[in-house]
Amino acid sequence: MLARYVPILTWGRAYTREQFGRDAIAAVIVTIMLIPQSLAYALLAGLPPEVGLYASVLPLVAYAVFGSSTSLAVGPVAVVSLMTAAAVGRITAEGTADYISAAIVLALLSGGILTLMGVLRLGFVANFLSHPVISGFITASGIIIATSQLSGLFGIASHGHAMPELLTSLWDHLWEINPYTLAIGMSSLAGLVWIRRDLARRLVALGVPAATATTVARAGPVVVVLASIVASVVFGLGEKGVALVGDVPQGLPMFVVPNLSVDLVAALLGPAFIISIVGFVESISVAQTLAARKRERIDPDQELIGLGAANIAAAIGSGYPVTGGFARSVVNHDAGAVTPAAGAFTALGIAIATLALTPFLALLPKATLAATIVVAVLSLVDLAILKKALAYSRADFAAVATTLGVTLVFGVELGISLGVAASILIFLYRTSKPHVAVVGRMPGTEHFRNVLRHRVETVPKILSLRVDESLYFANARFLEDCIYEKVTAHPEIKHVVLMCPAVNAIDMSALESLEAINGRLRDMQIDFHLAEIKGPVMDRLKRSDFLQHLTGKVFLSQHAAIAELTQVSDGPRRV
Repeated sequence: MLARYVPILTWGRAYTREQFGRDAIAAVIVTIMLIPQSLAYALLAGLPPEVGLYASVLPLVAYAVFGSSTSLAVGPVAVVSLMTAAAVGRITAEGTADYISAAIVLALLSGGILTLMGVLRLGFVANFLSHPVISGFITASGIIIATSQLSGLFGIASHGHAMPELLTSLWDHLWEINPYTLAIGMSSLAGLVWIRRDLARRLVALGVPAATATTVARAGPVVVVLASIVASVVFGLGEKGVALVGDVPQGLPMFVVPNLSVDLVAALLGPAFIISIVGFVESISVAQTLAARKRERIDPDQELIGLGAANIAAAIGSGYPVTGGFARSVVNHDAGAVTPAAGAFTALGIAIATLALTPFLALLPKATLAATIVVAVLSLVDLAILKKALAYSRADFAAVATTLGVTLVFGVELGISLGVAASILIFLYRTSKPHVAVVGRMPGTEHFRNVLRHRVETVPKILSLRVDESLYFANARFLEDCIYEKVTAHPEIKHVVLMCPAVNAIDMSALESLEAINGRLRDMQIDFHLAEIKGPVMDRLKRSDFLQHLTGKVFLSQHAAIAELTQVSDGPRRV
């Protein structure tokens, strides 16, 4: 039982020297990649850069103990950093001690929510975030994040967590652009884009193995960081108004006890829940994708516990909310990580960096970190989803457009909330009007198809209906109206057969509707029959007295129903 909740007790017993070597190599590569990302994402969250490093130490160790993915790399990510800034910035001013404390509490609450959901096996809750909603939300978040970093690239001030505020703020300060900041920012941006798009191809052309070239390209941003630091020293950029990272405290993160005041918890509980769900969806998507490549299995409920432990560890270690990141997880996977221990080794590398490298980071221009964020988040933007959704389903397009538009205009929290609400409403609308088809038998077969799509045989006194949805409170009345409309339009009908191959459940409201249909058809001297009822549905019907009062029969198949009822009805006709 303990090993079920603490996977390290299982894989740790069989850990080998070969696995250690592969995990250590992967950890070195991910560490090189994670250092600039951690600094950049902390600034995006409105926190001091060292907090990003702190959020990349203990959380990785905690996930290595409790997580189930061998490839997932946990740490600060762009979307969660933006959501952190939006949540904390609403209740306290950026740059204050209270701001940092609130971010720590947010991580603790998120960790608690995720852990509780994992223990209660509530991983299915994430299914309420449909793919269109997630796509719209991430695309909008990517646009907001990229726009927010323009101030860092230009060397001007800006504020806000939605497009109207950001654009207004940028316009008001546009005349304050620092040319040196602009130069270093654009140079960093160009270098990062070239590294991402062309470096691997150029290395392959020079004879470097493709796998090695890809790994070098993914670690390439460190070169841009080093070049920016050198430029800062050589040209004295700090004296020319270029914002630098500044002094970064040297040393390991200090253990803290979060200040859990009632007012602060009440203000952050809602955002913490949203961050937990969004972070979990992003993380589990990455973990399952990478696990499929290794033919491994990911337990969503255990992932909730792993991510919960990582966020609790982030709070204890002076960090802020974390989750599994796509880019670094792919790098971790491609670099050869075979167990979660690679994350723990990465944490060790980050810890060494906080002890030895922080003096050099003081001279790093913030414009370079802004460029790092812009390049990272532009891959999140997928405006093509609008065209794809519109071509496939207007309802899905409405969900994408609603989430995208509301997130851009009003911010991430309201955007994701309304996106979920839109998905649920669309689902209820779709299922409230299920497809109900009049069916007939294909000549010479036992198959029954829609009379509007195929040339089939029907029996005049028998109405065969197929309902293509489970029956529940939202669509029960619709089925009633549909049956009544058809039997009143055809007075010759003596039997109604409801074909139910797609009915996976019948709730109490639908059961009462079936009883009402049975009673009303009885009054009209029409027998009501059921066909192709699934076993679990039949088990529930047997618990009620509905079958005892059913005027007709329950048939194993539609063919059996028509064969028996045709003996007392007119022969078939072709329509």
